[in-house]
Amino acid sequence: MDHTSRSTTAPTNATGMVDVLVPVALDQTYSYKVPRGMELKAGDLVAVPLGPREVLAVVWGENANPDPRLHNRLKEVNEKLDIPPLKPELRSVVDWVANYTLSPRGMVLRMCLRMGENLGPERVRPGVRLVGDPPKRLTPARQRVIEVLSDRLLHGKSEAAKEAGVSSGVIDGLVDEGTLTVEPMPPPPPPPVPDPDFGRPDFTPLQRAAVDTMRALAANGTFHVALLDGVTGSGKTEVYFEAIAEAIRRGRQSLILMPEIALTGQFLDRFAQRFGVRPIEWHSELTPRTRARNWAAISGGSAPVVVGARSALFLPYANLGLIVVDEEHDQAYKQDEGVHYHARDMAVVRAHIAKIPVVLASATPSVESEVNARKNRYQRIALPSRFGGQHMPHIEAIDMRREPPARGRFISPRLAGEIRKAIEKREQALLFLNRRGYAPLTLCRGCGHRFACTICDAWLVDHRFRQRLVCHHCGFSMPRPHLCPNCSAEESLVAVGPGVERLQEEAAALFPQARTMVLSSDLITSIETMRSELAEIAEGRVDIIIGTQLVAKGHNFPRLNLVGVVDADLGLSNGDPRAAERTWQLLNQVIGRAGREQGRGVGYLQTHQPDHPVMKALIACDREAFYDSEIDLRERTLYPPFGRLASLIISAGDRPSAEGLGRRLVALAPRDERVVVLGPAEAPLAVIKGRYRFRILVKSARGFDLSDYLRNWLAVCPKPTGNQKLEVDVDPQSFL
Repeated sequence: MDHTSRSTTAPTNATGMVDVLVPVALDQTYSYKVPRGMELKAGDLVAVPLGPREVLAVVWGENANPDPRLHNRLKEVNEKLDIPPLKPELRSVVDWVANYTLSPRGMVLRMCLRMGENLGPERVRPGVRLVGDPPKRLTPARQRVIEVLSDRLLHGKSEAAKEAGVSSGVIDGLVDEGTLTVEPMPPPPPPPVPDPDFGRPDFTPLQRAAVDTMRALAANGTFHVALLDGVTGSGKTEVYFEAIAEAIRRGRQSLILMPEIALTGQFLDRFAQRFGVRPIEWHSELTPRTRARNWAAISGGSAPVVVGARSALFLPYANLGLIVVDEEHDQAYKQDEGVHYHARDMAVVRAHIAKIPVVLASATPSVESEVNARKNRYQRIALPSRFGGQHMPHIEAIDMRREPPARGRFISPRLAGEIRKAIEKREQALLFLNRRGYAPLTLCRGCGHRFACTICDAWLVDHRFRQRLVCHHCGFSMPRPHLCPNCSAEESLVAVGPGVERLQEEAAALFPQARTMVLSSDLITSIETMRSELAEIAEGRVDIIIGTQLVAKGHNFPRLNLVGVVDADLGLSNGDPRAAERTWQLLNQVIGRAGREQGRGVGYLQTHQPDHPVMKALIACDREAFYDSEIDLRERTLYPPFGRLASLIISAGDRPSAEGLGRRLVALAPRDERVVVLGPAEAPLAVIKGRYRFRILVKSARGFDLSDYLRNWLAVCPKPTGNQKLEVDVDPQSFL
């Protein structure tokens, strides 16, 4: 990628006009007059009138050449907000990302401003304190309030009402009687500062070399990309913590991006063990008040370390000095709605623009990062062995053609025998299944009717725990019927294939004394519940874990020594160019949960293709063979990182409309020998949420400016009309 950017720094408003960018789906700026006495510069946050309403905006630059004909028609800026301005670095990131992804600049800016709500100083919260005598009319509700406030300390008004079990009107009545007084609650204290010398660990000689490199990287403070390439359990987190410690010592902020921030309680605990306090969090599960408070701390510079999901990349850091992308290979870093961007790649872009180092950490690096390391574009920092001398898991294949399970079962006899031995040794076993629900397909045994989603081109998944059939693509669900809608046969539904719920039933039948737990994103009710379940596993209160991809996200299970992959072949034959890479990464990560603290871990792969290159590389623990094979294939076919891809998804409420627009787009594609335009073809998932989908795949040489080609192409194309929609995805990760 080309990391160049346009400068967006501007002086004060000498012309009396400024151009502002509004965080909505628009690419252009709007010109406004600056009121007399107001000084504005690029980056300032302002309130401006837009149509009938007032909106938040950011000054993007001075209007150096205003159109004199518009001078009397321009509206004035309403207000300059008391918020730190967006730095030139972040404004350059907004311009760069918008230009690269073909997204409106306003939509990228929206991510920087948290969609604009609750910005500015935190509102003053009212508090109440007991100061007078009880009122003459003392109801039970009033008595409860007085008891709650009997310490005569200041309590939040809403908290006091909740604790006493009364409405706010009861509180107001006691204020009117003079029993209580209202005072403003003091602002919350700033977040505690992590101590870089709090819990410094003892490192092995191999880790010490990596730690020294990390510290030098953070101390140098210039743009540099390091790939922290360490096997599962090698201590990658502790090693990159030392780069963060160095950044803290130098007064710089650090950002740690994680693919599943809402599920990383163990990580936050490890951070606190190292630095004495937890970091600031940033993810979608935060309350609005916490989000506003954290945003203010980040932009004001009082949040030294931020741990966040991909959206944290666009926050307005006051003094960003280091970015860490943990599990850099993870698919969750790709955003497929709104602005289509890959957080790992944009992290490298932001680090380049800000002239700071970035660390990419993984036990199974993406092919793109592996190639960059082999070509010395990235510095590889290797941790080839586990911390504490623990061995990597031994991996065996169970050939399902020769050792099949009993009819209607999915756990082979050999895997069942090994699980029984593990339980007898008081060790834990993990059964990994790459599908959620009870079964991936439900049909009628009488007539063969398959239950399909009514608004998607997908089968409904049986969720027995919830007694519903669910579509995993659009969220549609329906009660599990007692009658077949096609032939009216009673209780004729049969589940086809395994899901985690069905696997739990089988495990309970095979091991009736064992304690089982399902870890699946469908069954998570809250972050607290998830963290509680992970704690139960860590404490040894679960014997058999049945999990989906959720269990591969870096969790540490101390007593887990056996992993059985029930459907190792799944994903190898779906036509996705990244299928082999994803399967290899996922299975490596899952099996890597075993044997991290005690004993020797072992992984069993139930497979019908033991001779597949991915299976052979896994069994031989030969990562170089896998990368060599996959890199050679990508280079020969000019797939990323040796070529570039873009996907154009056309959708509409009816098939002819979607296909017709796709054909018109292809007919207008500029001719260039460096570009291949494929399609339009019906997307593998041809209907989602009632919309028909066609895909155009654009393929070019690596050094070609594909974004510019697409921009010029779409400029001469007809715009979508009616219910037609066009989505552009540069560097697509999904091919569905």
